[in-house]
Amino acid sequence: MTTPRFTQSVTFLYAADPAASRRFYEGTLGFVPVHEQAGGRIAIYDASQGGRGFFGVCPARGPREIENPRTPGGVVFTFVTPEVEAWHARLIAAGAEVLGPPATSAEYGITGFFFRDPDGYLLEIQRFETPSWPAPG
Repeated sequence: MTTPRFTQSVTFLYAADPAASRRFYEGTLGFVPVHEQAGGRIAIYDASQGGRGFFGVCPARGPREIENPRTPGGVVFTFVTPEVEAWHARLIAAGAEVLGPPATSAEYGITGFFFRDPDGYLLEIQRFETPSWPAPG
């Protein structure tokens, strides 16, 4: 029996203030909604700008863990780009909550940095430094 394939994925981020999160993702990060649900209360964005990985911002239904993303209810959402340093400068200029400068991890073969969205989600921008990471497309 052949295993059925997944062709796309969507990660949903639950926001206490969806309007603030939408302003952040659209204004600061430059994403454009590709789909809306529930009368515009849920916005879905193309995370990779290639039609394979999406994320959505929707109203939260209760509290969640934000201090330690490695506990149940926590999450780290990572955007991959070769332009890590340019994104760091852009987010600093926009007044985003950036948690430090870009750093290289030899252990993981990446260069990246962390920041938070208006609802406290831990976000990361990183570049893979190893040739084993699959190229986009």
